[in-house]
Amino acid sequence: MTGRNPIRVLVIDDSAFTRQTIKRMLEKSPLVEVVDWARDGEEALRKALELDVDLITLDLEMPRMDGFTFLRILMAKRPTPVIVISGNAGDQDVFKALDLGAIDFVAKPTAHATPELQSIEQELIRKVHAVRNLRIDRVADRISQPVAMDHRLPARAAHKIVAIGSSTGGPAALMQIFSAMSQAPRCAFIVSQHMPEGFTRGFAERIDRMTHLRAREAEDGDVAVEGTVLIAPGGRHLEFEARNGRIVAHVADHDERDKYAPSVDRMFVSASKHYGPDLLAIVLTGMGDDGRAGVVAVKQAGGNVIVESEETAVIFGMPQQAIRAGAVDAVLPLGDIAPVIQSGFAPVSSSRRSSA
Repeated sequence: MTGRNPIRVLVIDDSAFTRQTIKRMLEKSPLVEVVDWARDGEEALRKALELDVDLITLDLEMPRMDGFTFLRILMAKRPTPVIVISGNAGDQDVFKALDLGAIDFVAKPTAHATPELQSIEQELIRKVHAVRNLRIDRVADRISQPVAMDHRLPARAAHKIVAIGSSTGGPAALMQIFSAMSQAPRCAFIVSQHMPEGFTRGFAERIDRMTHLRAREAEDGDVAVEGTVLIAPGGRHLEFEARNGRIVAHVADHDERDKYAPSVDRMFVSASKHYGPDLLAIVLTGMGDDGRAGVVAVKQAGGNVIVESEETAVIFGMPQQAIRAGAVDAVLPLGDIAPVIQSGFAPVSSSRRSSA
């Protein structure tokens, strides 16, 4: 989406309070116009197909047609960016919706006037604004699980630590990478995905349940072990330090000065100090510039850097900023990243090239 016209939004929720709250939040931005609302799935689908909207906010629990059915039909008939408004922190339904094509989510506002409400408002507006840089065709392509193409890279030994940073579109991209591995590779994964507090534990449980990797939300003192994934807790930073001869995780609180929490930069910089050449850093889809400073630190420490290419990234902002930093070894479509991790930068077999 480009241009200076307002971002046209359709609000879908069966709760009148939530509809009005979301509408009031969005209309605080001069860049956003709420054009209509719907209270159930059937009404929502009719309006989504009739109206010229740029983005939809969606409650998954609706009468007459649930949010999952709505998403399946919408993405098949008229792919449109969807942000899920979730009332259950850590609910696995959120991640199922992301698999079906939703681009992101925020926590559902409650009737209590708390600082949390202001945080939800800021996060929602920021994510709605990001739709201007979003490629919905990339979301549709990702649902169909594209086949990796052939890219040749310098061969080297496999990395012991793979650090991945991502934002908008990241949960689905991470699941695609981890699900593509037929067995756990001989490395440990550490992940900073921009995600609010309360959701990362459920995301880790989903990876643990649906892939060959063992995953958990990181806690202070955890060790990055081969075949495991440590996910930075939502709203906090995942860093590393030496304790008693071992490298362990340090989970740090964020403060008002932090632009991103979890911070990809902080994870990359910290990991580069302790893992050096054994570190592979990967920047996936996302808005903003988180990871730009971190990839420079990884290269200076002797590690390697891969970023997701524009042809598959839902939002190319973070990968593009890493490229501009001049510290990237390879730019790959999403489908190539898992094979490269498993092969340790050996060439991806040309037999995997799609004939389509």
